[in-house]
Amino acid sequence: MFKAVATFESFEGIDSPALVTWVFASGEESPQPLLDDVLAKLDKESGGRLRNLASEGELTGKAGETLLLHTLPGLKAQRLLLLGAGKVDKFSLDGVRRLAGTAARFLKARGLSEFAFYIRSRTASWPPAEIAGAAVEGVLLGNFETGAYQTEKRNSKAITSLYLGGFSAKEKTDLNNGIRHGQVVAEAQNFARELANEPANRLTPRLFSERAAAIGKEAGLDVDILDEKRLQELMMGAFLSVAQGSEEPPRMVVLSYTPDDWKDGQAVLALVGKGVTFDSGGISIKPSQGMEKMKYDMAGAAAMVGVMSALAALKPRVKVMAVVPLTENLPSGRAQKPGDVQIAMSGKSIEVVNTDAEGRLVLADALHYARQLGATHLVDAATLTGAVFVALGHVNVGAFTNNQGFLDALLESSRAVGEKVWPLPL
Repeated sequence: MFKAVATFESFEGIDSPALVTWVFASGEESPQPLLDDVLAKLDKESGGRLRNLASEGELTGKAGETLLLHTLPGLKAQRLLLLGAGKVDKFSLDGVRRLAGTAARFLKARGLSEFAFYIRSRTASWPPAEIAGAAVEGVLLGNFETGAYQTEKRNSKAITSLYLGGFSAKEKTDLNNGIRHGQVVAEAQNFARELANEPANRLTPRLFSERAAAIGKEAGLDVDILDEKRLQELMMGAFLSVAQGSEEPPRMVVLSYTPDDWKDGQAVLALVGKGVTFDSGGISIKPSQGMEKMKYDMAGAAAMVGVMSALAALKPRVKVMAVVPLTENLPSGRAQKPGDVQIAMSGKSIEVVNTDAEGRLVLADALHYARQLGATHLVDAATLTGAVFVALGHVNVGAFTNNQGFLDALLESSRAVGEKVWPLPL
């Protein structure tokens, strides 16, 4: 179990196996760090040790830098971990999240299970709750490990206790709220990461729907699972055309959250996530090299299920639903062929030229169904096309919209949480 609490001890008085804080680069030509406030005092009490390390090039404050020091005079903590935060004018709330994650990975690799993270040199008027939430989120994301199916050498190391310093006691309530928010959001992300990492034989559409239903019911969400019979009755011809090549039947999961004070006529946000649990390309089969990664073609669905698990705990004042279509895209004697014509739920006819363009077929019916369920706003997440890599590389999400105001709100949110989203023309 992970726990995070605020400590109101001074920097020097925090008693911990490791005390972590950050150092900014000076921004000048010479690689000198900014040794301000508590670090300036610590440097003085240690006889200039930090400045000596800076002069030797071991401490610069550059982003990504880590420096671990033991038993410094004037500190109760056994170790001091200094993290490079880069230029002060480029530091953001996401920087706190990233530094906390770096500290978690660095220290757990050395066998530590707890540390204190000291917030210093705030460069913006960020609320204490948001800072605490970002720090907790970073640690829990840094805790995440893959390798669930490794027979040997599984990494069981983890940070189980985090102490947040640098705040005043009057901020305690805000800090506790921020800690809870960060934990909820991080656990939802890690759940989505677990789903995405599952092998396709252990997360078929049916198994995915069962896990989504279980997390939904546990969270108190309304859950509806559409089987192949109901999908046929709804005439989801586009979605079913992708599924027909697989022995594994498709599913569509609908998770719904409704706040107590919601009234008919108010906004309804629908989150639609592509859930192709394995994408071979169908008859237009993909090259074998790298095909094992096509288990990730359900990452959009995993993200949306994770979002719903978080929303159930955070209880926003807006109605939100997730519509998650789940299928495999495989070649067989029953699979659709290039040149086939399918009829979507909306009544639109679609000629299939390439069966590896299955994502838009799956999403067409899911988006239409979400509108039938009352959605006024739609956000779709999908590993839809490799062409986005060509335009934006592997670190940016491509965003398309027919509502610029809605996209602006999404972009503002993405910047706040460190998600790289870039608008592309529609």
